[in-house]
Amino acid sequence: MKRRDMILVVDDTPDTLGFLTEAIEQADLTVLVAVDGESALDLVGQITPDLILMDAVMPGLDGFETCRRLKQIPHLSHIPVIFMTGLSDTEHVVKGLEAGGVDYVTKPIVVDELIARIRVHLTNARVAYGARAALDATGRFLLATDGEGRLLWCTPQAERLLCGLLPGPDGVRPEAASSLAAGLVRLRQSSSPGASAEPFTLDLPDGEGVRRLEFTYLSPANPDEYLFRLSEPTAGRQEAILRDALGLTAREAEVLLWIANGKPNRDIGEILGISPRTVNKHLEQVFAKLGVENRASAAALAIRTLAARA
Repeated sequence: MKRRDMILVVDDTPDTLGFLTEAIEQADLTVLVAVDGESALDLVGQITPDLILMDAVMPGLDGFETCRRLKQIPHLSHIPVIFMTGLSDTEHVVKGLEAGGVDYVTKPIVVDELIARIRVHLTNARVAYGARAALDATGRFLLATDGEGRLLWCTPQAERLLCGLLPGPDGVRPEAASSLAAGLVRLRQSSSPGASAEPFTLDLPDGEGVRRLEFTYLSPANPDEYLFRLSEPTAGRQEAILRDALGLTAREAEVLLWIANGKPNRDIGEILGISPRTVNKHLEQVFAKLGVENRASAAALAIRTLAARA
């Protein structure tokens, strides 16, 4: 059975919600509704729609600010937002597009036009997201920023690493995002055509140690869009030490390293892109190879092994 695309409609007017819900469902699309910006942000934290139809003018958190906040969340920034407004003057159209919207429709809404626009933007978003998923399938840790270093998108693997090491309520912590943006701008500006600059590194306290993220500037991707590669060289060396010293596979070494850093199975699964059950299966193999019975003993052995090779 083909999955139906999911449309989130955000509007504070019950009559409009009712009218749009009926029209969208008749177009063989699934509808979610929210009556204000805060409710919309709460909802997308639980389920990810394929497109958002956003009323521009609402009490409290208006549609423009709601869209801006949505676009600051890396794993949700790809969702296309179409604004609905009775304000057709240029100022509000520009404001919606600057907030991150891809299109706008004016009220009263013409249903056939709205559905046509929805389908076009669903197709465009699917193609764009599919390209990024293809990059991730090759194991690439890539991200793109605008000219001021603000994150535009990243492959799922890069997102897991960023959110795993710089966790915040909506992805990466704001202060960490600010430092990252400034560093990436400096890195790009110091790079010259045909020559690569020294990578930008970000050292992060992690328990009793420090972990390092390394960013390399690749190239412009589109106008005001710049591509970077993300890596964690320190973790790579640590994994190699555990793999070689303890006779583990590469994946088992990754899991053991995160166990040594105090991460539960669920977090490890999100960071590595595997299920908690798969993490547990790897742990069973690790326990058997190390001759230990629990994660505390495995973590202690890993720490001793790394300390001996430091």
